[in-house]
Amino acid sequence: MNIAIIGAGIAGLSCADALQDAGHCPVLFDKGRGPGGRMSTRRVQTPLGEAAFDHGAQYFTARDPGFKRLVDSWQRSGVAAPWPQSGTDAWVGVPGMNAVTRQMAAAHDVAWGHQVTAMVRRAGSWWLTGPAGETGPYDAAVLAIPAEQAAVLLSLHDFAMARKALMVRSQPCWTGMFVFDHPLAGVPPVMRNRGDIAWAARNSAKPGRSGPEAWVVQASATWSAAWLEAPADEVAGLLHRALAQAAGCIIPEPLVATAHRWRYALSVGTGDGALWNPDLGLGACGDWLMGPRVESAWLSGRKLAAMCKGAGPVIGSVQLTGITCPKGHVPILP
Repeated sequence: MNIAIIGAGIAGLSCADALQDAGHCPVLFDKGRGPGGRMSTRRVQTPLGEAAFDHGAQYFTARDPGFKRLVDSWQRSGVAAPWPQSGTDAWVGVPGMNAVTRQMAAAHDVAWGHQVTAMVRRAGSWWLTGPAGETGPYDAAVLAIPAEQAAVLLSLHDFAMARKALMVRSQPCWTGMFVFDHPLAGVPPVMRNRGDIAWAARNSAKPGRSGPEAWVVQASATWSAAWLEAPADEVAGLLHRALAQAAGCIIPEPLVATAHRWRYALSVGTGDGALWNPDLGLGACGDWLMGPRVESAWLSGRKLAAMCKGAGPVIGSVQLTGITCPKGHVPILP
């Protein structure tokens, strides 16, 4: 089957991997400029050289056997490494969090900078509307985007799915990014739940990182909601002061200070895992259906692939079988 996947984050790429392993032909569309989603890495030029910030997900864990095997393969290929300072089961992408999604995306056809604004079903096939007009036909369509965005596209086709998406309330997160001209002496490399800060970490100290002293500061959901519509430069100043309060010392003025708003950062998960309408060939996956972890998003994508007609089991070590893809479409998972 030719399958359109809207969203090329972990969930969408995981679904694409499993479908491709089964012999199906996924094509992904993502409004972002490149791989990452909430595992993005932002790079900024400074007077001291380039600084990098993992400004979304800070690390991921691996508990499911299938995901553990994938993470082991990432480690062998040099795109992931353990980060003991954040926990015994914490992993990061190397040299940035987006390294793993970049590797996953390399095996697929992905249209970057392509925001799907509408979906139409005609004569048993799906057609998508985006910047270049209409594309299609596709035998099935998968939405691997936040619930709030999925609800808009689902509402005209499957009200039951749309209602589940509408019931989800993702928590926002403001992320501050700071570069300093020297290391912050005496400040712990990782801080959790201190005042208005949910998380702060010396990003430049993660495995495989280089460059000047770079910090990522993520506000609590409550604080982020209160300041949701504030200008980014104002938020950056507030989070700089919050970092000093959390550290209990004077923090110098940064060389670079910026902030990014994640409007849909965290969801507790509906418990469905994934959604699939076989009559329409329409599905949805993502952490909003399973839980607020990178691993949950990966599992959701795999679960949806298993639910797709003709895909067969994909969870765990069972090998998929299916139709043959055109030349160039090859499995990337062991």
